[in-house]
Amino acid sequence: MNQLILGDCLEVMQKMDSESIDLIYLDPPFFSNRNYEVIWGDKGEIRSFEDRWSGGIEHYIAWLRERVSEMHRLLKPTGSIYLHRNWHADAYIRVYILDKFFDFKNQIIWHYRRWTAYSNKYQRLHDTIFFYTKSPEYNFNKLFTDYTEGSVERKKQGILHRFKKGDEPYLVSNKEISDKGVPENDVWQIPFVAPSAKERMGYPTQKPEKLLERIILASSNKGDTILDPFVGGGTTVVVADRLNRNWIGIDQSVHAIKVSELRLNKQQSLFSPPFSVKLHKYDYHKLFNQDPYEFEKWIIELFGGIPHGKKGGDKGTDGKTREGVPIQVKQSENIGVNVVKNFFTSARQYDKILFEKNRKANNPVGYIIAFSFGRGAIQEAARIQNEEGAIIQLVRVESIVPIAVKPPLTIDIKDFGYNGKGQKIIEFKAANGENLAFYSWDFFYDETSRAFKPEIIHDTEGIQQYSFKPGIHTIAVKAVDSEGMEAVEILRIKVNGDVGKLSN
Repeated sequence: MNQLILGDCLEVMQKMDSESIDLIYLDPPFFSNRNYEVIWGDKGEIRSFEDRWSGGIEHYIAWLRERVSEMHRLLKPTGSIYLHRNWHADAYIRVYILDKFFDFKNQIIWHYRRWTAYSNKYQRLHDTIFFYTKSPEYNFNKLFTDYTEGSVERKKQGILHRFKKGDEPYLVSNKEISDKGVPENDVWQIPFVAPSAKERMGYPTQKPEKLLERIILASSNKGDTILDPFVGGGTTVVVADRLNRNWIGIDQSVHAIKVSELRLNKQQSLFSPPFSVKLHKYDYHKLFNQDPYEFEKWIIELFGGIPHGKKGGDKGTDGKTREGVPIQVKQSENIGVNVVKNFFTSARQYDKILFEKNRKANNPVGYIIAFSFGRGAIQEAARIQNEEGAIIQLVRVESIVPIAVKPPLTIDIKDFGYNGKGQKIIEFKAANGENLAFYSWDFFYDETSRAFKPEIIHDTEGIQQYSFKPGIHTIAVKAVDSEGMEAVEILRIKVNGDVGKLSN
């Protein structure tokens, strides 16, 4: 259920089931013609930026409308959608998109304070969030704001508010006022994510977790499913995960998907539900070392076949095509001649009538899926075809799914001596490979749990300094390349002794 998906949200959503989502929050790229709209600089993000701008505001609205139309299909009848905008195109979006598909509920003003340059106009210190629902019957949990200190004091005295009834003032006792506080209004005073904030990821359009927390608490319940089709830095899915909601996050940027993954990893525990990350390419090493039974089932289904669904196979096979032709999976490289010989015997016995039918029709009588095949296997398959008139089709995994290998990673260590607090200052410098996108650093890596929870999530330079107290410290460095593949280096530092390095 919980997924991070790399791709155009329109293409991804078109493959999703109708009425499967309880809440949608989207913060689509603004129509602002500002450099900060390209946050990460990925090829996919830049291409999307160019597409939106090529035809002006009309083109942008058409681009967004097509995607919001799919969101309407995905949303349950009781569901809600929150669309986050600044001033550049909000009127167009409401009139030409949202009002066409949904029922209007609120125009929420998110007010924040931050330093801005002086100009001959009022400072712009708010964004607009449009709150719409799919139908008049929608899920909504009332939220409350705490009373002010003065209100609390008056409540203690038995009086909370003074109102006017006609021309005469009257008092409302505390029994008539909710103990929960004042009902939330449509102007939200939530601080902007400051540069020094712990949640700060370093890009200008990052939204605070408290903002998403308010939306998710109000318009969803535990176990509901939340969709963010422009996941950005992952704030929506991070908050949804923490609040025990299911979630799906989509983005065209490799940076966005991997940063979101790292933020989720940082907050998750052993009891957190698992989630999957779907990239354009699969990690060769992860597939090669995956649980064999799970790998067999997965690759046969992607091949278009039907796995047997039990460990140990059936008559030397692991599955079959939709037409019943046997399939064998070898989670290995350089497959040898004996594998082909033995499988040919199994294929002949699997379904004798179908075997003869396919042999006479010059169709494959069986398929072997593996990472690579040795010369002997290739020659044996050719011999069987020439002498037996039967085709054993050798299929490489990379012909079924795109595969990439993890990037190379090396770390240089430099000792800068001790600081005034008796701590050793160490500089780490990662080798900058051609396709490396960014680095993440976990300075307190737990080798027992192998959980990577970085203090620094997004580092494009690959250089960090850190001060260590006396003792042994384990550091993990993760490099992510432009395809989303990652490599990890494990370092061990001994303060007051030798500086050494261990790599996984």
